[in-house]
Parts: sequence; C-alpha cells; structure tokens
Amino acid sequence: MDTVGAQPDESPKQRVDRELSELLEEIRVVLPGVEILFGFLIVVPFSGGFGEISGFERVLYLASLLTTSAAMALLMAPTTYHRLRFREMDKERMLFTMSRLVIVASVLVLLAIGFAVYLVVESILGGVPAAVIATLNAAWFGWFWFGMPLMRRARENGTS
Repeated sequence: MDTVGAQPDESPKQRVDRELSELLEEIRVVLPGVEILFGFLIVVPFSGGFGEISGFERVLYLASLLTTSAAMALLMAPTTYHRLRFREMDKERMLFTMSRLVIVASVLVLLAIGFAVYLVVESILGGVPAAVIATLNAAWFGWFWFGMPLMRRARENGTS
C-alpha cells in the first residue's frame, strides 16, 4: 500500500479509512450547491421569459442543465458505490475511483456555472460581454479548483 499522505503512527487501513471519510465529507460540502443550481435550472423553462430566448441560449441552457445533472450523478455515486462494495476488501481502489468521480464532477460543475453565468450576463449586457465575463468567471473557478493545487503539486515534485 502507498504511504503518501499517511499521518504519523497511522496504519495503511487507518489512512484509507480517514481518506474515505474526508472524501465523503468533501462531497457533503459540495453537493448542496450543485443541487441548488440544478433546482434553479429545472424551474427556468417554466418562467415567463424562457420562450423568448434564442436557439443558442437554449443550447447553453440545456448544456448547463445536463452538466449539472451529470455532476450530481458523479457526486452521489460514491455513496452508492460504497454501499454496493461494502465489506469487499476493496476500500483503497474504491477511494481512488471515488476521487476521480469527484474531480470529473468538479469539471462539470465548472462548465455548468460558466454556461449559467453566460446566460445571465447575456440577458443583461449582451453576447460579447457575456462571453468575456463567463470565460473569466470559469478561469477564476478553474484556477482555485485545479490550477493552484496542480501548480503546488508540480512545485513539490520539482517539475516546475
């Protein structure tokens, strides 16, 4: 078993148990925000002005709805995965799989937020400002969610 990330005097089993607990807690923090975004997106077509949006805006709306839905599926999957694989002595593999699901879900949430920001800003300022603001907003999320931790990893590994 890998000992990277192990605490002093922590057995490999204790490390995997702790990391699994940490992952599930992280999901508990992220999931409500994704659920709220999904809830708002579900009601949008039933609002008064939705019928007036263009074909491109409808595609972006659909993309935001579907990426949010896909992210929710990935964020909820670890719980079911854990229940189905319970006591099968596969916890470390399960942890790596769950971690990948959460990372992919984060990418999908980033995209969903970018699409939603574009749609809102486009209705206020128009297409070009919306594209610029949505891109900057997505870059902001991308930096803090992916860029910063990956840059630190590269520095710590001596590859920067």
